[in-house]
Amino acid sequence: MNPTSTRHAHIRSAALDLFVQRGYEATTMGDIGAAIGIRGPSLYKHVASKQDLLATIIGATMDDLIAAHRAAIAGTADHTERLRRAVDAHVRYHARHRREAFVGNRELRSLVEPHRSTIMGQRAAYARAFEDLVTDGVTAGTFRVRSPRLATYAILDLGMGVAVWFREDAKPTENDVAWHHTEVALRIVNAAPAGIIDRGIQPIQ
Repeated sequence: MNPTSTRHAHIRSAALDLFVQRGYEATTMGDIGAAIGIRGPSLYKHVASKQDLLATIIGATMDDLIAAHRAAIAGTADHTERLRRAVDAHVRYHARHRREAFVGNRELRSLVEPHRSTIMGQRAAYARAFEDLVTDGVTAGTFRVRSPRLATYAILDLGMGVAVWFREDAKPTENDVAWHHTEVALRIVNAAPAGIIDRGIQPIQ
């Protein structure tokens, strides 16, 4: 990593800490500069604005989640396994990146255009990727749920909740949490045992 990239990473990390501790509105560029030993005015040589910092942090979080999702489901066509892997990646990301998840959810209200539309588009794409998994499973008869969309919201909330309470130095462990949440997700969609096809439940929009 070159010096410029390193400095930008330090700035983003300091901003992230302060957004978690104080909130976006209560944090100033001077606060961010002081946290890394740069005078407030000099900080503008490295970043355009506090708003750009927030958008960069949340946008990077969404990029990482989308990339993790795609990597997780690659290599298998089995509907149950694809959902299991996707939920595992979702939960583990939120366990390992609690600051990013916290800011990404709480500070959506602080985004202004055009950043807000961009981020909301990323969030919609991520949710749609999960909904597609559920819908495909319902179509194949592997999952039995009336509303893939509502099931998707419930599954996504599993991971976001982990970011609130999970701690690396306490139990349950990350592996325990990931395993449990994947099992809960499969129950949410009523995953059928292998080989059983039941088309008796009609989806609702």
